[in-house]
Amino acid sequence: MKVGENIEIGLGGVVFVDKHGKKLGGREALSKVFGRFFNILLDFELFLVHLVSFHVPLHSVRKMVFRLTGVKIGKGSSIHMGCKFYYPGKITIGEDTIVGDRAVLDGRASLVIGDHVDIASEVMIYNSEHDTADEGFVAREEPVRIGDYVFIGPRAIILPGVTIGRGAVIGAGAVVTRDVGDYKVVGGVPAREIGERKNRNLNYRLGRARLFQ
Repeated sequence: MKVGENIEIGLGGVVFVDKHGKKLGGREALSKVFGRFFNILLDFELFLVHLVSFHVPLHSVRKMVFRLTGVKIGKGSSIHMGCKFYYPGKITIGEDTIVGDRAVLDGRASLVIGDHVDIASEVMIYNSEHDTADEGFVAREEPVRIGDYVFIGPRAIILPGVTIGRGAVIGAGAVVTRDVGDYKVVGGVPAREIGERKNRNLNYRLGRARLFQ
């Protein structure tokens, strides 16, 4: 007899199973219980963070809350309203960097964003994805690193394992599936090289955040 989603009661007693119906040993079952409890706490934390992110129009307050949840934010950097996080604790943002409104920052693996990086609206950066070749459709996590002075255009998508070099430009709507070299300009789906940034002496500052964005 099945009791709930993961517990079965039979002649042999109580048996714990995973979501695929595989029987679990005592330690495995206990690990699953603790994992489920941790995920519930994380989901609630993210619920509160996103309430602040979407509804508090004061950048200083939002940044304080993001830091409390583990996001490392450098001096002079700003994250506009509506940014969504997946496990904030592994996200590092350098100095004088701007993250546009309604961006997605994935921290399930390491996400390192450099200094003076301009990330436009609705950009999505992921470092976890399902392995479609795996029988259990398990998640695969790979770090993402974005160098200094990078510009990422609106609605671009950066996928797990990608490194974007210093001064690179990612065109609007591009889907970046592999590394991008220093000062390269890429665009399209999947993104491919379409040019190079001529100015290699990059030393500009992006400036302060707008107060109510």
